[in-house]
Amino acid sequence: MSGPEKAFLELEGGERLPCLFNPAQLAISRSNLWAGDAMPGRGVPRLRYAGARPGQMALELFFDTTSDGTAVTRYTGKILALMDVDPALPGADPATSNVRPPYVTFHWGDPHSFKAVIADLDLTFTYFASNGTPLRATMALVLHQYEPSKAFGPQNPTSGTPNPHRVHRVQSGETLDRIAARYYGDATRWRALATANAVQDPLALRPGSVLTIPRLDQ
Repeated sequence: MSGPEKAFLELEGGERLPCLFNPAQLAISRSNLWAGDAMPGRGVPRLRYAGARPGQMALELFFDTTSDGTAVTRYTGKILALMDVDPALPGADPATSNVRPPYVTFHWGDPHSFKAVIADLDLTFTYFASNGTPLRATMALVLHQYEPSKAFGPQNPTSGTPNPHRVHRVQSGETLDRIAARYYGDATRWRALATANAVQDPLALRPGSVLTIPRLDQ
């Protein structure tokens, strides 16, 4: 049996940047622009459709390299670089300032992926080695739709990842039975979490670690 499918960012040109951990949630939004001309002495105007706005996806990625002690920036730095213009992209012309950052596509099974640009990026380093090397970080991304896409339409019910997994970041004082009660409504289901995450001691979880939360068969 294969493990949970890993999320990744596909760069313009085909390169893949794997995510160390799958996000806990994705937020996808769309909006249309409607306009109406307000006039003195008149009531509410009739609106007219003025066009569609780009779709938007918001997600938070988690990075942790405490297991090997290497700087987490080797992962976060590659995503930060996607905010910079790239004169090597097709159609770029630095002489006329016609340059842009690359587009990306977030993939995780088939959850409404679409070509997008990184509109906003917030990176926070949350844990450091004694010498100052950053070992843990969170990155909030806001992706804006780059071109027309059918990714927002109805999905084939047989497509995507069956039994998708969620993740949970362990807080101080949490135990597996409490986490099981939160996600399954039954504290006795902690053994499913222990098996999925190879946890030896369910009462000794490391704060900040990330657990896979498998969907249970009904």
